[in-house]
Amino acid sequence: MTGPKNLGGQDRNAIADGKTPLGRVRGLGSAGHGGEHWIKERVSSAALLLLGTWFLVSLLLLPDLQPSTLVGWLSGPFGFVPMALFVYLCFEHSLEGVKVVIDDYQGDEGGRMTWHLVSLFLHVGAGALALFALARIAFGA
Repeated sequence: MTGPKNLGGQDRNAIADGKTPLGRVRGLGSAGHGGEHWIKERVSSAALLLLGTWFLVSLLLLPDLQPSTLVGWLSGPFGFVPMALFVYLCFEHSLEGVKVVIDDYQGDEGGRMTWHLVSLFLHVGAGALALFALARIAFGA
């Protein structure tokens, strides 16, 4: 016999919080936050696929690709709003992907935290600049 069997009707693997070891880890990845990154990446991928298709079709339907034509197209709500969503989702999708790479390849916790912060600042900064440039094009400057 290797250990006590079901004493008092309780599981011998139960932990103080009432969960078994399997129950504690079910749904959690190696980083301890489950499939959140996976779901965000898949949803943003689907949205980017739709918006990317919209972008290519919209460019093909324009009479020409002169700057004045593009500015006119982006000045309207059917050009600006999907393009702003496209830009935002590109940076969001990239940030989620980089988080996974950092979690997978950065060994120590301090380094992970540092790289997550650097990645967040770079993504937010570049995304803000891209949205600012898009707004300047759309609203004139």
